[in-house]
Amino acid sequence: MKLVKKFSLFILMLGFIHPSFAVDHSLGEFEDHKHDMPVTSEGANRSPMNEIVSSEIVYGQTNDQSHKGYLAKPSSSQPKSALIVIHEWWGLNEDIHLMANQLAGLGYTALAVDLYDGQTATKPKDAFQLSTNLSSNEATALANLKTAYDYLKNEVGAEKIGIIGWCLGGKWSLRGALMLPKDIDAAVIYYGSLIDDKEKLATLEMPIIGFVGTKDRLHKQFIAFDEDLKALDKNASIHFYDGARHAFANASGTAYEPVAAEDSWQKTVRFLAEHLD
Repeated sequence: MKLVKKFSLFILMLGFIHPSFAVDHSLGEFEDHKHDMPVTSEGANRSPMNEIVSSEIVYGQTNDQSHKGYLAKPSSSQPKSALIVIHEWWGLNEDIHLMANQLAGLGYTALAVDLYDGQTATKPKDAFQLSTNLSSNEATALANLKTAYDYLKNEVGAEKIGIIGWCLGGKWSLRGALMLPKDIDAAVIYYGSLIDDKEKLATLEMPIIGFVGTKDRLHKQFIAFDEDLKALDKNASIHFYDGARHAFANASGTAYEPVAAEDSWQKTVRFLAEHLD
């Protein structure tokens, strides 16, 4: 812990992160993954239920930055519904491609976005730097997600659009939903950092499903989030997995826990079928 605190101070002194979230970001996210590595998990290796086709695409542009992503869809039909798929803190790697393939196999157009603009990480310190830079540029990240939504709506012609993310992607799944509270049709949040502003949460109109383990540092955030959504009478279901750690269902990483991961995946599949089909 002392080493992580020194690392946090070092990063702060270099000006990489704002003081208001220095402690939470460095002692939280870095601590979650300091011994992790982006090995392919069992969950990423599930075979798609149906044949899919995929390609790397440019889905939009913000200022001079083109946004490149990975698009997967069923090979035998043109889906009416689509998903914005948001990567973990390692970035848009091959494991996220595999998750997009699985979602396409369920019958959706799945667009895996790239919030790191082409960069990926294989070491925690590099992933920390990328995720920190992203958190410091929230407007840019949201603009990226907006271009993904516009692409699916206007270019693909999707009638319904959901959003899903794991870990860092779970955080941005909620923020994307808050950016488009009347447009996103379903939101899936896997143990991402949340927002406790009830006034903002009150704007959400889509059904929401969330997952977290009881050994996750974000566990209490999800309890409060669940209580807020219930108080606001939102269509939301938050699921808690006893003894599960952070990143238990990640596509990349060593924290994968099969029982919790498979249960949450099946719940996700049913949720998407109910609200996007």
